[in-house]
Amino acid sequence: MSQHSEKKRGDSRRVEGHMARKRFGQNFLTDERVISQIVAAFAPVRGQNVVEIGPGLGAITRELLAPLGRMTVVELDRDLAKALPIRLMGEGELVVHQANALDFDFRSLATGPHSLRIIGNLPYNISTPILFYLLTQSDVIADMTFMLQKEVVERMVAAPGSGDYGRLSVMLQVACEVEWLLGVPPESFSPPPKVDSAVVRLRPHSTPRYKGVDEKRLQSLLTAAFNMRRKTLRNALRGQGSPEQLEAAGIDLGMRPEEVDVATWVRLSQLLTPQDQSATGDDKAHP
Repeated sequence: MSQHSEKKRGDSRRVEGHMARKRFGQNFLTDERVISQIVAAFAPVRGQNVVEIGPGLGAITRELLAPLGRMTVVELDRDLAKALPIRLMGEGELVVHQANALDFDFRSLATGPHSLRIIGNLPYNISTPILFYLLTQSDVIADMTFMLQKEVVERMVAAPGSGDYGRLSVMLQVACEVEWLLGVPPESFSPPPKVDSAVVRLRPHSTPRYKGVDEKRLQSLLTAAFNMRRKTLRNALRGQGSPEQLEAAGIDLGMRPEEVDVATWVRLSQLLTPQDQSATGDDKAHP
């Protein structure tokens, strides 16, 4: 590769004077039309307690500050966190926390139950862990609007019977209403990612839709079943419950895991007792 090509490739990661860092998964949204669509879908109202994760260069932040007057951001990149108040000076009151969202105490920002609205363009490599971390604090969250890899959003919103329906679909839909908002092409970012993106909204249930859910047991059951998603439930659930328990569940054991709805998966997790602990899969793995 020539020196000119190397220089051109390097410059392609520089956006408004900042070199996009691969280790932070930085792809900055620059498409004004998409930014407007996201802000319109989010519908900020003055006085709301809004937190943005990964504001980057402040493209969405700027458009939110005007109607809100005040908001909070959590940014991992030290340089961006330092520059953002200067970049957005005069736009409104901005509170910046230079921190990792994966261990940040979002409850410390809440003013009461379901008082936080969260928005962000999440790094694709850690998007699922962030989602599940936030759900541990869902009692203070009203809604979350996130830009994610398109295929992840497709799995999040998938219905039973779809090839995208799986562990992630069930676990998130147990906890939230999940709504696809819009698709976003790679050219809307700088530098452009190698995948399509989409924006999704999650609204944690204010009161539990399913009572008595053991999340660890549910995730273990789903891991075991969807690891064999091509098999029938009769085979996929082998070791997850006794023959008597499976019969008492009253479901068609000829179905495949992707055909079972969320409510039934919750019921199965409550009815079935693992017969072989080695068959439960990796409980610690995120869907």
